[in-house]
Order: sequence, then structure tokens, then C-alpha cells
Amino acid sequence: MHDHKSHSHPHDHHHHDHDHALAFTKGHNRQDAPSQWQMPHLPGSHVPPVSDRERDLDLVETSFLEGFKATKDVTSFLRLARIPFVGIAPDGQRLHLLRVETTANADVGSVTPMLGGGAVLYDPLPAHLVSHRKALAFVYHDGRSQIHLTFAEARRLEDDSGASRIDFPSAETPDR
Repeated sequence: MHDHKSHSHPHDHHHHDHDHALAFTKGHNRQDAPSQWQMPHLPGSHVPPVSDRERDLDLVETSFLEGFKATKDVTSFLRLARIPFVGIAPDGQRLHLLRVETTANADVGSVTPMLGGGAVLYDPLPAHLVSHRKALAFVYHDGRSQIHLTFAEARRLEDDSGASRIDFPSAETPDR
């Protein structure tokens, strides 16, 4: 066990105060208890350091989803979250925010490939294995098509919000 206060690292630890529904029994290849799933603390680890701005962004995104559902002032909420209405992508492309999409998903079945690869096995999941996920996307328009960005991608845009003109590319403009 290690002390979490003495250092920081870019992975999550999940602490649970409840008993797990699955019982693990000791057998031929089993340990006394399940191993903890986490990233090792090795020098020279391949995991790049996380900037302070991006630290715990998954938790910030979860809080954004909860607040977005409840807000009556979407425009101000987006400004508070630093989501630009008009953003400049790293490649210089100008993007205009059209829509914020939120979805709730429940995984209720499992597909497993069968040996030989000619078929798959489908199993409905028992209630305790059903997982719930929420998804968030920011739909921008670049003048030609819609582009879906994640929370992190939208926050990385350079903010150029305000009223703006969108010029559509044309094949040829007739001379007058």
C-alpha cells in the first residue's frame, strides 16, 4: 500500500465502502483475493504527465453533464465551462457550435467471439452486471459539415466567440 498524499499520478483509484457481490474462491491459479487493477508506479512509465488544466477532466465532464441537465441558462453555463461558441482548431479551422448532445446508455448484453471466429455468442446480462454510461458531444460546423468533439477537444479550441460571418466556398463566383 502506498501513501496518496505524498505524490500525484494520472490514474484513478476506486474506493468502495460496500461488499462486492462476486465471491472469489481460492483454486489452482487463484490468489487469496483479487489483485488491485491500477497502473504500476514505475520510473520511466510510458504514461505522459497530465497538465493541471486536464487533471481529473473525466470528473469535470461528469459534473458538466449533471449541471447541464439542470441549468436554465445554457449559454451562460457553456461560457462558465469554457466551451467556445466559435472556436479555432489547432489546424486553424474555424468551428461554430451548433448543438450539445447528451446520451444515456445502458449495456444490457454481451457478445463474445466463439472459437474459430465463425460466430459470436450473445448473452443478456444479469441486473448486477448492467452498466450505465453517459456520453457527451459538442457538434460544431466548419462551413461544410458537422464535426463532433469531445469535452476535452472543445475546451482545447481557441475561443473566438461572438457574432461572425460564415463564408461558404463556391465553385466559381460570376463576375459582375
